[in-house]
Amino acid sequence: MAMIPALLFLSLIHGVHCFYLPGVAPEDFQKGDPLKVKVNKLTSIKTQLPYSYYSLPFCTPEKIVDSAENLGEVLRGDRIENSPYAFTMQEPQLCTVLCRIMIDAKTAKQFKEKIDDEYRINMILDNLPLVVPIKRLDQASNTVYQLGYHIGLKGQHAGNKEEKYFIHNHLAFTVKYHRDLQTGSSRIVGFEVKPYSIKHEYEGKWSEKTRLTTCDPHMKRIVVNSNTPLEVEVNKEIIFSYDVEYQESDVKWASRWDSYLLMSDDQIHWFSIVNSLMIVLFLTGMVAMIMLRTLYRDISKYNELETQEEALEETGWKLVHGDVFRPPSNSDLLCVYVGTGVQFLGMVLVTMIFAVLGFLSPSNRGGLMTAMLLLWVSMGIFAGYASTNLYKMFKGAEWKKIAAKTAFMFPAIVFVIFFVLNALIWGQKSSGAVPFGTMFALVFLWFGISVPLVIVGGYVGFKKPAMEDPVKTNKIPRQIPEQAWYMNPIFSILIGGILPFGAVFIELFFILTSIWLNQFYYMFGFLFLVFIILLITCAEITIVLCYFQLCSEDYKWWWRSYLTSGSSALYLFLYAAFYFFTKLEITKLVSGLLYFGYMLIASYAFFVLTGTIGFYACFCFTRLIYSSLKID
Repeated sequence: MAMIPALLFLSLIHGVHCFYLPGVAPEDFQKGDPLKVKVNKLTSIKTQLPYSYYSLPFCTPEKIVDSAENLGEVLRGDRIENSPYAFTMQEPQLCTVLCRIMIDAKTAKQFKEKIDDEYRINMILDNLPLVVPIKRLDQASNTVYQLGYHIGLKGQHAGNKEEKYFIHNHLAFTVKYHRDLQTGSSRIVGFEVKPYSIKHEYEGKWSEKTRLTTCDPHMKRIVVNSNTPLEVEVNKEIIFSYDVEYQESDVKWASRWDSYLLMSDDQIHWFSIVNSLMIVLFLTGMVAMIMLRTLYRDISKYNELETQEEALEETGWKLVHGDVFRPPSNSDLLCVYVGTGVQFLGMVLVTMIFAVLGFLSPSNRGGLMTAMLLLWVSMGIFAGYASTNLYKMFKGAEWKKIAAKTAFMFPAIVFVIFFVLNALIWGQKSSGAVPFGTMFALVFLWFGISVPLVIVGGYVGFKKPAMEDPVKTNKIPRQIPEQAWYMNPIFSILIGGILPFGAVFIELFFILTSIWLNQFYYMFGFLFLVFIILLITCAEITIVLCYFQLCSEDYKWWWRSYLTSGSSALYLFLYAAFYFFTKLEITKLVSGLLYFGYMLIASYAFFVLTGTIGFYACFCFTRLIYSSLKID
């Protein structure tokens, strides 16, 4: 496989430094313009179950309006709605009272459960997510950003060991903007908050005009700490309030996501790349040795044999030339898996290219998942072509059956798992449950677009002439001699999956962290390099082990080539289990089932992808070496 051209490599390095093409057009604001603050889902890394903002009794606007969401946003559990917060561009606000609510037993229980599970509130302003700046002295960058702020926290009053629940009811917002000196207009480049828990006080009875004594704009008294926190208690009140401060910034609109996306662990990613490249160089050396020295010597020797008696005395891969292209058992299933793998490879490759170019930046919320779904269904034509063309090479005649299996088998398995997981989420009344309308849209994409494309691709693939085998296949299968212990199929398959997994496991850590710990992942330059390395590793390890297998006169390489590199998916799932027990704090059964259910889908997809890469590498290798022989 050819290495990446230098130009592409340089473009990837630029991708590492958070270059992106924004997902939305910039919006200019003049002083005094109203700013729309939207609320998004409540999230927790402990439960992985999102809930809509208004599932808790927060202050509500006169009418709650849902924002239009794309398919990816709905699948992510996003529920974007308007809020009662009223911001005015470049006009600071001090101690604006939002509303006052009374806590009953049900409300208190809801708040305490969400605080226990460490739920965060997410908001959006001009497509920028709300973040909490946290000072870190041990980091290269002094400030790191936490997505969303916690609903509240648990703690004790001084001198009291009993644990209490406190709610964050005062928010100090900071809106950062960049001013255009020529036009005088401004663009928003930052949206930050510092949450406080404070027991607001006032004199007399409560009314809309009541002035707080703990926080008063007329007296220039603002909230600067949480020395008198507000405890969540039954039959007590919660007064929600907020401040808004505006800060001019030198950061330009095109770079406003940089502080959100920049990571301080570039060295770890480079270590991952170097580690993976060492594996590739080692395997490349082995493949080169096999191809240039061993095979060249073998082919020369085999071709120089003059008599049949001399040939019979020989051992090695030439002896199985009459059986090496014999169709395998369960050849129909192999064709289906190879076709599905081609579909996955096309989807991942195109998605990676778009991501590296910046079209799938986090500013285009839900864009990555939407793109992957649309690319998956559109790649169905290649899946049908690959499966039926291989099927025809195996002398099959019922191409419609193979095309139908390719269109339905993998998606059906994934859909069943997804449906069960969605039912669990729905049972928890979480906003992460996919609505009926979206489920219908997914089924339409599957049956209305993917299936027809697979059938069309299958028809074209079967009509195209099948590849001819470079050597003839004997009518009677050759007996396979007893194999050494290290050539045992299970052992060699499991060994073959270690190196592909080793090439990606460091990057896998960051991907799992972004998914399950609610962090941004935008290292697509690194990810694309790792993906290319994965392709090369899968191909080379399969070729090496396939050569050893043929040399031991075992010609049943079809399925083993697929399973050798595909077994890396087993290690991926085991690593996911290790990550679950060491990095996550999930304790609820439903949340655990969701994690392992989704990781099972991911591992299954990884198996199909890597298995297909290994299969085609071995397929090309065997055709190459046997076409070089002079067989009478």
